[in-house]
Amino acid sequence: MNKLLRSLTAQGFRSAGFTMIELLIVISILGILAVAVLSAINPVEQINRGRDTGTRSDAEQLISAIDRYNAFQGYFPWQEDADSTNLGVDNGSSAPLLIDATNPKDDDAVKNCYVLDKLSDGTTFSSDAGCVASDELKSSFVDRIVNNSSARDMYIYNQGTSGNSTYVCFEPQSKAFYSEAEARCEDAAGAGLPSDLSVAAKAFLCSGYGSGSDVYSCLP
Repeated sequence: MNKLLRSLTAQGFRSAGFTMIELLIVISILGILAVAVLSAINPVEQINRGRDTGTRSDAEQLISAIDRYNAFQGYFPWQEDADSTNLGVDNGSSAPLLIDATNPKDDDAVKNCYVLDKLSDGTTFSSDAGCVASDELKSSFVDRIVNNSSARDMYIYNQGTSGNSTYVCFEPQSKAFYSEAEARCEDAAGAGLPSDLSVAAKAFLCSGYGSGSDVYSCLP
């Protein structure tokens, strides 16, 4: 009786298992499904889109800090004071200016006041003493967007007429953000961009239209 039970139990275990061929078939199917899923998701695109979203968030924070500074002080951080007539900021040729440790800076002819210092605690980039710091941005944020090698370059622009918007722009890496930027440009001359951007600014932001690069995403 015991032998019969052991024999039946052994046969049951053998019949409940998988053969090598069955296991290979299952593994092959799982591999095919994995490849299909990865192809549909496109992980590189997802990573680039995440980075573009982070840069856009940084641009939003920077614009908000500039707006708060203007509301509280009564003038923009690139102006010396409320009597300054320099309402705009650009690269000197009516195109967006690359934001770095010293640019943009205000129009004070005596002091050396950097805008990012004025928006933070006044010490990150060693502006001269007496520059008005506002603490609108954390110094760690300012240091990260400028000194971190993985941070995207950002550009700032304001045409300088009362009521004009301040733009912060960056070159997107994801197809989704690039397509959005191209749709806003409409052509290489930037025909679809707002009227408070100069001809030179529009040409800079949309110069690579249709080429897959050199088209910039801007806020607002």
